[in-house]
Amino acid sequence: MTGANARAQARLDAASDEQKRSFLRMVSHELRTPLNSILGFSEILNAELYGPLGAPQYKEYAAIIHGSGQKLLKLVNQVLEIARLEGRTMEFELRSEPVELALEDALTTLKPDLAARDVTVSITGRGTLPAVMADPRGLRSLLFHLLHNAVAFSPEGETVRVGVDVHGGLADIVIRNVGDGVDPDDIPRLMTPFEQGGNALTRKAEGAGLGLPIADLTARGMGGRLKLTSAPGDGLTATVRLPIG
Repeated sequence: MTGANARAQARLDAASDEQKRSFLRMVSHELRTPLNSILGFSEILNAELYGPLGAPQYKEYAAIIHGSGQKLLKLVNQVLEIARLEGRTMEFELRSEPVELALEDALTTLKPDLAARDVTVSITGRGTLPAVMADPRGLRSLLFHLLHNAVAFSPEGETVRVGVDVHGGLADIVIRNVGDGVDPDDIPRLMTPFEQGGNALTRKAEGAGLGLPIADLTARGMGGRLKLTSAPGDGLTATVRLPIG
């Protein structure tokens, strides 16, 4: 390809990327705006802010509408995130980011899930964990989804274990949970958006099972990789490899 052709192709690619970003912004706005209204008004009704609703069933139904709206908003956000990652319209700004700080932020967001399932997270090597080259938001999203998955599929009262192994200029962030585990043949499907239906993990939890695909795409977008290992009855181990920062 000549220099002129390469520049023309680069302009076409840039224009295509901008069109994708514009479309996703529009879709995001059009989906979230009515959902925010549903959530807001159902919360007002459930709280009976402007007076009693009358029959108690109305308050119960308002709570159901609010809960369903929250689940739908979560799904919308995940689908849009998958679209951005697969369309390569999500921009990652890599810099040195402390793993421990990112883990703590992810665990803060997960507090309700940890309390609901009585699951604890044990981090080996606190105070000595390295920094990695990663996008700050991307690293937190990646760790949140992996920790959320580990917590969701751990038996109640169990412990999720997290550690970091350093190999030369690379860091492996390892997240292990006990539990039923999955057949190794199912692992590729776990990492593929919208193809996990019927596997041992998604049958046991609510949601569309998009957390692991988001984590995988995010790791790759930051120049890293995600590897899952499991066996029936042996839980699941997620290993994220990123360059040392």
